[in-house]
Amino acid sequence: MQKKYVSAILIFLLCCQITNAQQPQKPNSVEIYNQIQKLNFLGSVLYIAAHPDDENTRLISYLSNEQKARTGYLSLTRGDGGQNLIGTQLRELLGVIRTQELIEARKIDGGEQFFSRANDFGFSKNPTETLEIWDKEKVLADVIWAIRKFQPDVIVNRFDHRSAGTTHGHHTASAMLSVESFELANNPAIFPEQLQFVKPWQTKRQFFNTSWWFYGTVEKFNAADKTNLIALQTGVYYTGLGKSNQEIAALSRSRHQSQGFGSTGTRGEETEYLEFINGDALKDKKSLFEGIDTSWNRVKGGKAIGELLTTIAAEFDHNNPSASIPNLAKAYSMMKALDENHWAPLKSAAIKEIIAACSGLYLEAVAQNQEATPGSIIKLKLEAINRSSASIQLMSVTALPEQINTPQNRKLKNNILNNINLDLKLPESINYTQPYWLRENGTVGMYAVNQQQNIGIPDIIRETKVVFNIQINGIEIPFERTVVYKYNDDVKGEVYNYLDIVPEVTTSILDKVLLFKDTKIKYVGVKIKAGKDAVKGNLQLELPQNWGVSPKSIPFNIEKKGTEQIVYFEVTAPNKSEEAVAKSVAIIDNKRFDKEQIIINYDHITKQQVLKSAEAKCIKTDLKTNEERIAYIMGAGDEVPSSLTQLGYTVSLLKPEEITPEKLENFDVVMTGVRAYNTVAALANKQTILFDFVKGGKTMLVQYNTAGDLVTENIAPYPLKLSRDRVTEEDAEVRFLAPNHPVLNFPNKITAKDFQGWKQEQGLYYPSEYDKAFTPILSSNDKGESPKNGALLIAPYGKGYYIYTGLSFFRELPEGVTGAYKLISNIISLQSSEKIPVQKIKP
Repeated sequence: MQKKYVSAILIFLLCCQITNAQQPQKPNSVEIYNQIQKLNFLGSVLYIAAHPDDENTRLISYLSNEQKARTGYLSLTRGDGGQNLIGTQLRELLGVIRTQELIEARKIDGGEQFFSRANDFGFSKNPTETLEIWDKEKVLADVIWAIRKFQPDVIVNRFDHRSAGTTHGHHTASAMLSVESFELANNPAIFPEQLQFVKPWQTKRQFFNTSWWFYGTVEKFNAADKTNLIALQTGVYYTGLGKSNQEIAALSRSRHQSQGFGSTGTRGEETEYLEFINGDALKDKKSLFEGIDTSWNRVKGGKAIGELLTTIAAEFDHNNPSASIPNLAKAYSMMKALDENHWAPLKSAAIKEIIAACSGLYLEAVAQNQEATPGSIIKLKLEAINRSSASIQLMSVTALPEQINTPQNRKLKNNILNNINLDLKLPESINYTQPYWLRENGTVGMYAVNQQQNIGIPDIIRETKVVFNIQINGIEIPFERTVVYKYNDDVKGEVYNYLDIVPEVTTSILDKVLLFKDTKIKYVGVKIKAGKDAVKGNLQLELPQNWGVSPKSIPFNIEKKGTEQIVYFEVTAPNKSEEAVAKSVAIIDNKRFDKEQIIINYDHITKQQVLKSAEAKCIKTDLKTNEERIAYIMGAGDEVPSSLTQLGYTVSLLKPEEITPEKLENFDVVMTGVRAYNTVAALANKQTILFDFVKGGKTMLVQYNTAGDLVTENIAPYPLKLSRDRVTEEDAEVRFLAPNHPVLNFPNKITAKDFQGWKQEQGLYYPSEYDKAFTPILSSNDKGESPKNGALLIAPYGKGYYIYTGLSFFRELPEGVTGAYKLISNIISLQSSEKIPVQKIKP
């Protein structure tokens, strides 16, 4: 059978499984054969870039599936600073989503995923700023740790380390750190604390994965000197599947749904170019592994293993894969006997699963419930079945993390199902299930991960597992399975989730920002959720002493696990303006429970539990509003409507089909959510209605959109051209171009102080060209750049106002930035403002 056919089938079947990421794989004989072939290639490539979606999936797929190399992707960040096209999650929660999207992408293209502790703090215009905010020394340590742990023969950088100031600062910084790490990773004096777990490592050679994009145009790239480049022909066509390598890569890239990177595969010849950067230069330029022994000969005592694996592949019977089990078990035993701690463990872990696949050995540990609390007893149903004639015996099962071994001594007869009931006592000290990088408070640029061994691990670290200790042909082989929970959905069929360890009780303050415009009582709702049956205690809302909270505590008694209850506290603010943090704390038997449970559940990724401090921001301010009625047209997803509700406005979410003249008569203001003109195709046919709404004496506010993929070019009643202009320095000086304009004066006086404390950025994708009908209100810029005047543009249109803004209200309002609340209140109140003459500034 052709090698390309085998690889393609493997990838295709992996693609079919991505909706149930936790479901055990059930490989067929073609997949098994491919995995056996891969056992005999001992070469590795580490691809390095800055973010999820930076990676070249075409190259990763080619290296992993055509070259059969161990291929890893080190993304320095988890993409926390991006925008979210599928929901309202931002910052760390978006990073959790994008982490899972990368993991799913690797399942398709065959790579492995790794990270550093760097936090994606948002767009950066140069690597100097990036490395200051990231803490260069720590991220450099993480890159070196990844190299020492992965031991790549070849490193490929996505970006050019010589391109400072021409692209995203994170991009250039990732390449700079990679280049700096190339030789440092082999120096035992560099980060010696790592050497108790890994050894120094010298990569053979390093490349930059260039393309026409880095040259500006295809024409310039075609004319460029390619003497220092190696060309890889990656347009492989898998004849058995009828899919190209590019089509497989597109499926992988399309996992990045939160960023809108759905990709259509291409066909035909395709070339990837790699520029040589460091190490041993290539002579014939035909293979990245030139001069590198990628056989078992590179491992002391490994020659015989390679020969045996060659025999196994040559004699593999697709109609009877189990015939390979004796030799596979022998090869496993030989690998385990080697005095080598890198390739032998990697390949022995792989060969175990091949043995299981050849025998149809299905092993699973299923919990009765999806959630459990520390110290509780969970009921497990274990399944073990051998679907071959091989002699297989289940010797025992070991429950983790307590290492409790239960003897079984069961012969697994061909196709006879074995169900085993097991009660597992969870330790009181077991960690709650959540992304390990979010357990401790980090900084703007770095996550806090204190255990060296955990740095770079892509996924949540799950402790609850069962090890099936199997004997095959007299050789004992442990098979570890993470405990799952599964159920049948009438539409989706069998659905898998992992078992999550949860607190006995979690709480959540319903509104994450609480605005107090006076000292009147505000009722603050707190949701209580039971993590187990019969939860009884008292709930407290903690605020500084000068804030009034009544009652001091509220008793609760919830009988059933998973049940929720909402209670209300009366809160009064102090007389003067002040900000405070409210924390909800449940007290059970003198133990404090102060976590909020956040569930992230999308079909394309594994369900995630995040535990954050249960708190909300309380703001006492003299902010003024009117009583405008707002229609909000959601775009990519944001939390602006709930923020406006906190201001006291009546906000209605308007579906595109509801945008009619009759419906709009009920509103004073129409607002479009972030990237609405990128994501809501129906808006292209609603502009006349919306502009007539403004013309009739109402207000329309359009929040930022990206240039280039608009559903209509006529997003405004006057000419308006979007650009990539942005102000990334959230503390950049803001200058008022039209100080007398009502938007800066009514009903709230806006001053420079109102732009203090903004988060991540001031704004993005500002218009660079606009009609003289627009009045630019604000001007600011990052250090060393020209003024950007397109942050807030206001134009009278008929009797009303049309406003376009690139200011990041979608970030600032959920963060409780008072100045942002004041400014958006003034925008909403424009039609109610006094008719102060508008100062016109030419664009």
